[in-house]
Amino acid sequence: MGNAVLIGQYIERDSFIHKLDPRTKLLSITAFMLSILMLESAISYAVATILVLGALMVSKIPAHVVWRGIKPILFILIFTFLYHVIFTEGTVIWSWSFIELTVEGLMNGVRFVWRIVLLVLLASILTLMTKPLTLAHGLEKLLSPLSKLNIPVEQFSLMIVIAIRFIPTIMQELDRILLAQKARGFDITTLPLMKRLFSYIPILVPLLFTTIQRAEQLTFAIEARAYGRGKGRTSYKELEFMKADFLVGGITILCVLTLLLLKI
Repeated sequence: MGNAVLIGQYIERDSFIHKLDPRTKLLSITAFMLSILMLESAISYAVATILVLGALMVSKIPAHVVWRGIKPILFILIFTFLYHVIFTEGTVIWSWSFIELTVEGLMNGVRFVWRIVLLVLLASILTLMTKPLTLAHGLEKLLSPLSKLNIPVEQFSLMIVIAIRFIPTIMQELDRILLAQKARGFDITTLPLMKRLFSYIPILVPLLFTTIQRAEQLTFAIEARAYGRGKGRTSYKELEFMKADFLVGGITILCVLTLLLLKI
């Protein structure tokens, strides 16, 4: 389960996107995410899908890795689709008891599911192709003007990256707890759906305990390295925009404007 979560993992590849400045990736993906939230027409969704899939192809990330990252959110996608199908009013095409299936519900369900998948893939692209420390450094540089307002930008950047990096770690810890229970003769996967959901509640206690322990150990490690507030610290590798970054920035602006024009 831990390896199934794309967000928070980094995959080493010799690709064009891997070599980009982390600030370029952050700004470009943020702009794409905001434009995807405003998609409406089928043409705009198709264009956005082509752009996201094109980025995945350029990154040289295997397709099975991407599919493995989509599987954990299938329940959320199914729930989102059914919610819009059942509770959206409109032209009824099928009904049973109090449940009514509408054309507008089907369209809304497909649109929202499609949007969630694109957003997850974009977030995964950022973490799969950027090392956590490099991502923290890029985020710190982007937010550096806020430090003049006495905002702890360095701590905020480190906190965000650590939170993202801890996602697969927590999932791996959950796998370990489930295997320990299975070794004791209690296999959650053999239970019915409702009992399986309630069986996860007792697991949250040891999971929360181990997560707090890891956070405490990480705190001691940061303090042992005299990180402090992080203000004024230098970096081994300074970030610098290259020609490829300006090229990607221009392509991003062009693509975002295209999506906005399709919306209009």
